[in-house]
Amino acid sequence: MKKFIFLVSLILLVVFAAQISAEQTSEKSKSETIETNLIIGVNSNNEGLRISAAYYLGEMKSEKAVIPLMRMLREEKSDAARIMAALSLIKIEDPQGLFLVKRTATFNEYARVRNLSGHFYNAYLLKKYLEQNPEKAEYIAGF
Repeated sequence: MKKFIFLVSLILLVVFAAQISAEQTSEKSKSETIETNLIIGVNSNNEGLRISAAYYLGEMKSEKAVIPLMRMLREEKSDAARIMAALSLIKIEDPQGLFLVKRTATFNEYARVRNLSGHFYNAYLLKKYLEQNPEKAEYIAGF
């Protein structure tokens, strides 16, 4: 009887462990699938889809999306799409993307894109400064 209970317990333990492992793998693959679909969305012909996909890639902090977002920031005809690409690149915090946003703040042909890219980049710099110097937060908050 003891052997039977032990055997049943062991089988249940193995089944539950396998199920938990499968769920973790499933979540990871879902995330990768979502990321891939959003990158496809950034390369779409639909402007609204491109802007929305860029936003969600920034929220996900997708490292795979840096190059498509950089292309979007450089080549888009719509200033709204360029602005969303700049914001997403700032959220991802990849050095290449940050450099492009910094350069966009200086040299972009659209004034609105230049302005907002500059604001995004300055906010990023302020955040990094406050992370390194938390004692300055009260002083800066007074402005």
